[in-house]
Amino acid sequence: MQMAPQMGYDRAITVFSPDGRLFQVEYAREAVKRGTTAVGVKAVDGVVLLVDKRVTSKLLEAASIEKIFQIDDHIGAATSGLVADARALIDRARVEAQINKVTYDEPIGVEVLSKKICDFKQSYTQYGGVRPFGTALLIAGVDDHRARLFETDPSGALLEYKATSIGSGRSETMEVFEKKYTDDIKLNEAILLGLDALHSTTEGVFNASTIEIGVIELSTRKFRKLAPSEVEKYVEQVIKMHASESKGKDKKKKTEE
Repeated sequence: MQMAPQMGYDRAITVFSPDGRLFQVEYAREAVKRGTTAVGVKAVDGVVLLVDKRVTSKLLEAASIEKIFQIDDHIGAATSGLVADARALIDRARVEAQINKVTYDEPIGVEVLSKKICDFKQSYTQYGGVRPFGTALLIAGVDDHRARLFETDPSGALLEYKATSIGSGRSETMEVFEKKYTDDIKLNEAILLGLDALHSTTEGVFNASTIEIGVIELSTRKFRKLAPSEVEKYVEQVIKMHASESKGKDKKKKTEE
């Protein structure tokens, strides 16, 4: 039985298909698209990362699901895709940050760290016997006097964003950012915007227990995760905002009728 032409290019990562594609990299991107939605928003006074943890069973302890990680004092990362791959990359990033601190006696730059992780990811797309990492990272941090936000792709590509998203809800969240993001946004507003974007991907299930938020403020230059009580306050604001919006739409509809 003759194998389909694509199969030969599926089996070896070092082989391009005739139209110049690496199928294994494309499959890794598909793994990211099936992952939980993670968003990042840059503000004038900091940067925020938010993740919908997608708790699939009431028996699962939501606190045990970790999708936002601290890499250094001034850098955090959010992940989407294969969790085990993400943890391996986070460990690698932490080591790179410490190597830089020991070697140069200064914190690693956010862009420098992002490039190192992308170089590592890219190396797994060009050798036989290995596969690409099936995860994307949003790397956020503070350099000098400005916030930075980078998105890393399974191929090793790197892009800097003002606001971006990875995971299954990317198209919906990016639509929200395109409409509502402004360059002068403050950190508190950025948190609400990120939650608003995540809300657009949920089907009626939106509560603080499934949301994880990490922030880095320019004033402190420190990464921290928001406590459940803080997350709950922001989530309640977004729920109220959507409730008032839906009431306004209903009122307008009745008037038109």
